Amino acid sequence: MKVSTKGRYGLRIMTELASKYGEGSVLAETIAGDQEISVKYIHNIVSALKSAGLVRVARGRNGGYELARAPSQITALNVVNVLEGQISPSDCVLKKESCTRAGTCATRDIWVELGDAMTRVLGGVTLEQLAEKQKRRSNEPSSYTI
Repeated sequence: MKVSTKGRYGLRIMTELASKYGEGSVLAETIAGDQEISVKYIHNIVSALKSAGLVRVARGRNGGYELARAPSQITALNVVNVLEGQISPSDCVLKKESCTRAGTCATRDIWVELGDAMTRVLGGVTLEQLAEKQKRRSNEPSSYTI
């Protein structure tokens, strides 16, 4: 399964909001500059996250976006599921009835195991952890080679 730009950018947007959690709303223009994502695409992505109850939108002069819950309560899986749908490397994993061979197919076990691993990894990482990791990486000196 390849996560689309919507899923990848959405997780970056949510990580940025997590890093600024408790500081008030964050302007789309600020996120756009920091993450190199167009403001229009940010609005599109955040619309889905708002509908899912993960983001709050503040309108007006001091408007912007903020997390609807603490970053420790939102996982990468929550974000990816909203933006990509339930993750699965193959249709037969989510809908066994979609394949007439699902009950006898030995390769299906691999796809089920892979799907479980993806769910476990994404579900085991919170936005708080991602924000902390991003902060550490931003503070590391860049290495230049000639």
